[in-house]
Formats: sequence, C-alpha cells, structure tokens
Amino acid sequence: DPDSGDNGLLLYSLVNNQKNEFDINEKTGQIFTVSLAGKAGTFYLEVQAADQGTRRLTAQTTVNVTVDSSSSNNVVMVALNQKINVVERNVAEVKRVLDEKLAWNVYIIDIYSNDFEREARSSTDVTYVKIIAFDEANQEVPAEDMKRKLRDQRGNIELELEKVFSASVTAAVEEAPAGSAPPERVATIVLGVLLACTLTACLACVALTAKRKSLVKKRAEIVEGIDNPCAATKNGSLKSLGKLEHMNN
Repeated sequence: DPDSGDNGLLLYSLVNNQKNEFDINEKTGQIFTVSLAGKAGTFYLEVQAADQGTRRLTAQTTVNVTVDSSSSNNVVMVALNQKINVVERNVAEVKRVLDEKLAWNVYIIDIYSNDFEREARSSTDVTYVKIIAFDEANQEVPAEDMKRKLRDQRGNIELELEKVFSASVTAAVEEAPAGSAPPERVATIVLGVLLACTLTACLACVALTAKRKSLVKKRAEIVEGIDNPCAATKNGSLKSLGKLEHMNN
C-alpha cells in the first residue's frame, strides 16, 4: 500500500483459521506454524491485509502451504524453562531468534509440556519445543549438526530469549522426555481400578446377603418346628403324632 500514515499501515490476519494450525504476524505478514505434528500435505490459507484509514480498505489472497513429513532423525528437542502458554504466545519470536543465531531456516513443528494436565496450559515450568532446520540449499540439517550449533550458540540464544520473555531463560538441548502416561491411559487405569474395587465390593455384598438369608431361613425353620410341631416336613408330609406326643412329654 503506497499510502502514508494510517492509510499505509497494514495489519495482516488469517481468515477462518478455525483449527489454529497456523498463525500470522499481524505487522509483517509472516506466516508460521503453531502445531502440525503428524500432519503433511497442502493447506490453503486465506490471508487478509487491512489498512488503518478512516475508510478501512481490505484485500484477501490465498496462500498455499505445503508441509512435508520430516524424518524424525532430524528433529531436535529444546527445553525452555517457561510455561507452555507463554511459549505459544511468543512462538514467532522464538523462531526468529533461532533463525538468526543458527543461520538456518528453523521450523517449530511441535510445542508441548511433559505433564498430564495439558488443558491447564500453565501447569509446568518446562516446555519442549521440537524443531527442524533447513540450510540455504533447502536441505534438512542433520540433527547432530543442529545440536552442536545449539550448544555453541546457547548463550546468545538465551540472551535474546530473555528479551522476548522478559525473564531469565535456559534453552537446553535434550532427548525427547520419557513422558508420563497420557491422560486417556491414566483415566483408563483409574477407572479399571475403581471398577475392580466396585466388583469386589458387590461380590462381597452379595455373598454376605446370601449368608444372611441362609441364616434367617434356618432360624425360621427352627422356630417353625418349635411353634408348629405339625408343620410340613421338606417332602410335604405332616410330622407324626408320635413325635408330637414325645415332644409334649
């Protein structure tokens, strides 16, 4: 936009970005991934540019983004001592710092916390960032080269990230954490234990009830035999008068 002042100030946004897989820097128009873990293919993004004049003008275009599945051997894990929601808000700046200090084109392919309660998005102070990098020839940089350079540039990276997060930052190269069982698996285990306890309690209750009924029945038979000597026996016949006379004696 060749205009000056507010009429020339453009702000960029993604239209219908429902899945939140991508984001855009509203001032520069730079598009970056938020999370594309396990996904590959072509994505069509509607990008809008709008000036800030009195009569606001807008224009839209479609950007085709092709995501190639990368070899897991070249994915490197960086652990930041920041909460996951803070890292997600500043993912564009994290990428910029890594681009500058590594002198490669770095892509953040996943951001997550090694914690059960991911829905809280702030329950832990360690966030893992999975990255891959491409050199000037657009070739994947081997993981070992990335790790070596990350360690060499660690001090400079941490200094720049401190400006981004306004806090002391550590950026350590790590192997993928072992990770605790996912929430679904934990829920299944807990439910299984509860179900087993419930079944055990039910069986015990049934056994106790049956035992009580048996005792009550025996007592009833005893009482019936004493109060009613002529009561029917098990085979349905009346008790003998001889027995009755014996009992009376």
